[in-house]
Amino acid sequence: MIATVNPATGETIAAFDALTEPQLEEKLARSAEAYRSYRRTTFADRARWLACAADILENERDRFGRLMTLEMGKPIEAARQEAAKCALACRYYVEHGERLLADEPVELGGPRAFIRYQPIGPVLAVMPWNFPFWQVFRFLAPALMAGNVGLLKHSSNVPQCALAIEDIVRRAGFPADAFQTLLIGSDTVRRVIEDSRVKAVTLTGSEPAGRLVAAQAGGQIKKTVLELGGSDPFIVMPSAPLDATVHTAVQARVINNGQSCIAAKRFIVDQSIAAEFEAKFVDAMQRLVIGDPMDEATQIGPLATRAIRDELDDQVRRSIDAGARVLTGGHPLDGPGNFYAPTVLVDTAAGSPACCEEFFGPVAVILRAAGMDDAIRIANDTPFGLGASAWTTDVAEQERFIDEIESGMVFVNGMVASDPRLPFGGVKTSGYGRELGAWGIREFVNVKSVAVR
Repeated sequence: MIATVNPATGETIAAFDALTEPQLEEKLARSAEAYRSYRRTTFADRARWLACAADILENERDRFGRLMTLEMGKPIEAARQEAAKCALACRYYVEHGERLLADEPVELGGPRAFIRYQPIGPVLAVMPWNFPFWQVFRFLAPALMAGNVGLLKHSSNVPQCALAIEDIVRRAGFPADAFQTLLIGSDTVRRVIEDSRVKAVTLTGSEPAGRLVAAQAGGQIKKTVLELGGSDPFIVMPSAPLDATVHTAVQARVINNGQSCIAAKRFIVDQSIAAEFEAKFVDAMQRLVIGDPMDEATQIGPLATRAIRDELDDQVRRSIDAGARVLTGGHPLDGPGNFYAPTVLVDTAAGSPACCEEFFGPVAVILRAAGMDDAIRIANDTPFGLGASAWTTDVAEQERFIDEIESGMVFVNGMVASDPRLPFGGVKTSGYGRELGAWGIREFVNVKSVAVR
């Protein structure tokens, strides 16, 4: 079902019909036709249109924020900030896009040689619901600036966000069909990937979805970028300022109602300070304000769907059955909506869901480490490798964490966050390729070597 279902109440707000095969074919044909002319537009024109999109996002962030909150339940102020962050990404590529894709001279000692970056065509973006604007714009901004055109298959529970993004691109002045939303189900994605007019695929989502899309695209010899799940460690060593660290730790766990691939999920604490950390962390989790995400005072809203809440509760139940102890929470909240109590688990067994699976909700796992070597071992004892946060004022410890943690991102004395200036992505089963920064705009281009005698 492609529909807006208010996660705070369970009420269905709007439902949409999926595209028929003729309608989908028309959109794919229009995308290919748009690319033939759009690829020849100038960087100056693309920058002007992208800057206009940024203006729209900033000027209407209240409206877009309410739409995000309505469809997936994030607290309203966080939703407004998401719209503003999308504008920042647009402005980053407005300022730097042409330079990042400029011809690069190469000295061969003979012929004139250089590298030219050229667009490749329509790119399919399969995007998730948890950051319904930001996930799209961190693809959209560099892709359009590079001269590609975009096709968006958004998650079926945020259709109005998907249509709003298409409308922003249109209102910003981009040529017709440079970016189109495809209201289709997951069962139609393969048909789009296998279409010869689609040249590449980027997906943000679960590991199973990533494996499936990568296999389908690989069968067509098409480039993919995958940003998948994470079980990010948040490591706390004895030298860390405990109160400030706990404050950030709670933020890092419950950001976006706990539904973030880069949210801290496993809190690995040196055993010498573990008891004090646990007491402070539990107290802070218990004081969080849970409620209507449209209320400015709310800190945690509902999970996006009932199925997500039920899956999270099942993971917690199975972890408890495996020996985990609950310090607070551990259950869904009564009443309408998909609310789950902020939860802290300790004494989790190796191999249990708490240690091996991604928890997409406000559930924290605290693990005790017998020193730095043990902390690094625990941090790397996961199939995921997206982000990591390490807290220590010891410079030698900082360097070891940076060097030895197996992840695409390491933040020292700060929570992991995406930034338009930094490449974003992971290793291991967290995916491959990068979004944002110089690396993001060069993922979907032809890197053409040229030599002229």
